[in-house]
Amino acid sequence: MDIKPSFTPKQDLAIEYLFDKETKEVLFGGAAGGGKSYIGCAYLLLMAIKYPGTRYLMGRSKLDALKKTTLNTFFEVCQEWGLKANKHYTFNGSSNIVTFFNKSEIILKDLFLYPSDRNFDSLGSLEITAAFIDEANQITEKAKNIVASRLRYKLDKFGLIPKLLLSCNPSKNWCYNEYYRPDKDGTIKPYRKFIQSLVTDNPFISKHYQEQLQTLDELSKQRLLYGNWEYDTSNDSLIEYDAILNIFDTKGQEGDKYITCDVARFGADKTVIMLWSGLHIISIQYYLQSDIPLIVKHIKDLQSTHAVKLTNIIVDEDGVGGGAKDYLRCVGFVNNSRPIKAENYQNLKTQCYYKLAEYINTGQVGVTCSDINVKQHIIEECEQIRRKDADKDGKLKLIPKDEVKMSIGRSPDYSDAMAMRMYYEIEQNYGQYFVQ
Repeated sequence: MDIKPSFTPKQDLAIEYLFDKETKEVLFGGAAGGGKSYIGCAYLLLMAIKYPGTRYLMGRSKLDALKKTTLNTFFEVCQEWGLKANKHYTFNGSSNIVTFFNKSEIILKDLFLYPSDRNFDSLGSLEITAAFIDEANQITEKAKNIVASRLRYKLDKFGLIPKLLLSCNPSKNWCYNEYYRPDKDGTIKPYRKFIQSLVTDNPFISKHYQEQLQTLDELSKQRLLYGNWEYDTSNDSLIEYDAILNIFDTKGQEGDKYITCDVARFGADKTVIMLWSGLHIISIQYYLQSDIPLIVKHIKDLQSTHAVKLTNIIVDEDGVGGGAKDYLRCVGFVNNSRPIKAENYQNLKTQCYYKLAEYINTGQVGVTCSDINVKQHIIEECEQIRRKDADKDGKLKLIPKDEVKMSIGRSPDYSDAMAMRMYYEIEQNYGQYFVQ
């Protein structure tokens, strides 16, 4: 077929990367109206037509949203290029597969991380030639990595390399961490490319669309109109977002070993155990349970292996955690107890979180973590460390834990375990007379 697509300069650049022999991942976007979905659909169409019998994935967080939005863009591109339904391609709404006249396929996939399918077994043994994930900011990095691992179908036959195209609006998540910031800093991995495309880069967009974006609230306007990735959702955050990201690249000051443990209280909570060398977290264990004898065993094993003083082990004493503290005879952390040295904090937990924020902002805390889900949870939880009534006089407070849970959908178990370590920084003489 003789197809002569018309692209914006930014879309042309994306196509250049998508058909070269070096680039494997392209993140396209950074604002509304920049032609993100269009270039994704166009790329899959070009590949499917050019390489007979190949297979592609078009994904989004939820299948319903994919079919109502991205798929409609796909049909529009087909119409624009003269591709007719039931002649050049067919779409099966039951199987969610587009099949072309040359036996190439595009498979529509739901990429939401469901608790019942944490490893995306629903993808089965799927092999694909290339993939486009629309609104990638709405899925987890793990989902993206799983899709990337399936890029192998008929690559050798046509002399291709794995290609993954992502689109998104500015978001403070893994898209920011892995693409935007490294591109800005000049440290992006050689096989990755980031292309910022704004509504002003798209000559095909209606002027009315841009006018509509002008009416948005200031935060939405910064993100969707101006493509501002550095936006701040609130002025009450204790920790700078980039400082949170930096803890995974920072080697915290090493020293004596410590163990901190936040014990699960309710069904979805995790028991988190962290092993520290000074101010560097060198190991993170988590368990979906609050089995006290088992928790005690895990902590004792760490204590024995790494020669951790009993005085350097601290366990959340509230609720069921009190049992672990009694078994171990270690330090107990009571969240609502009085702050140390009668400082102006609501309680000990608040005092420790303020100290943690100070240490992270000044680059003193480091985290070794290879689990991308745990890493993302730590980032999200640290981002939720915010002042309550920051503009009012009186004792310093944090937003309540219930609000944090509503915001991120879970208990901040990792950040709680991190905050406990600050107990020793605030009260450095604690345990001086403790007899082990």
